Amino acid sequence: MPQPRKNCIAIEDTPYYHCIGRCVRRAFLCGKDEFSGQNYEHRRQWVVDRLELLSSAFAIDLCSYAVMSNHYHLVLRLSPETSTHWSQSEVIEPWQKLFSGGPLVKRYQSGEALSNSQRVMLDTQTELWRERLHDISWYMRCLNEHLARMANKEDNCTGRFWEGRFKSQALLDEAALISCMAYVDLNPIRANMATTPESSDYTSVKERIREHLGQSHQASHLLCMEGDNQLSERLPFYLKDYLELIDWSGRAIREDKPGFINNQLPSILSRLEIDSNTWNQQILHFGKRWYRVVGSKEKIKALASKIGISWMNGQGKGAPFQSTA
Repeated sequence: MPQPRKNCIAIEDTPYYHCIGRCVRRAFLCGKDEFSGQNYEHRRQWVVDRLELLSSAFAIDLCSYAVMSNHYHLVLRLSPETSTHWSQSEVIEPWQKLFSGGPLVKRYQSGEALSNSQRVMLDTQTELWRERLHDISWYMRCLNEHLARMANKEDNCTGRFWEGRFKSQALLDEAALISCMAYVDLNPIRANMATTPESSDYTSVKERIREHLGQSHQASHLLCMEGDNQLSERLPFYLKDYLELIDWSGRAIREDKPGFINNQLPSILSRLEIDSNTWNQQILHFGKRWYRVVGSKEKIKALASKIGISWMNGQGKGAPFQSTA
């Protein structure tokens, strides 16, 4: 049975989530539709541009992404503590990047005196926006609605563009986080759309590579990789290790996927204390079937117990796991 979104998003358990948006039926988000002959390749940039804008507005960090033909993958990190310390003006400014804010906000920004009732209304509205700016559902709404409107306008049609609400997957530990990010960044290679990470267009890994080589500064909207677990505003591993890991993981030949790459074993596996067999199994299961959460069995059991359910479709220690907490 589907669970309420509040049971799938628990910031006190993990700030990291894998999100997927998929087009309805045979609709194309990007790429070339062989049936109609239409080429929607330019829409990939729509997604990247929108993600960059959302990253500058929301208290939500973008860890990785991949834009495919009829769906996209994101790995997001919620950061509600960031918006908690914003002043009223610091809340209004990012909100206005997405919405007008209304006449009351314009009066406030112009320096006009507000009555007591207007001040209460503005304070109430600002606190609501503060909550929304660290809410993953609002982040995805601002992404999907924008893309749907642009696509429907271009196609001169109306109606549903996405197959439903976005899917979300909780990433409960570092192993789950890095394996999911690798799975996302390897999507174009597995689909035989690219042969190497550096040629995988419209992925976060290519952005990180280009920035590392000094070829671009576009990766500024991605959460940095510093390898220091004590720095909460950084991803807990080094970029060099991650790039080696991507190349090594993409080297595995999968019967269900046409693409692969070749490279060397990275040192990050030993740092995360997972062996090669466990790693291959975990990255395989991200695309094999749907799991609501990913992490160790102990953490999956704890989360199931916390939200009061006795069964949770999750993946623990690199293998399918059904919680009976």
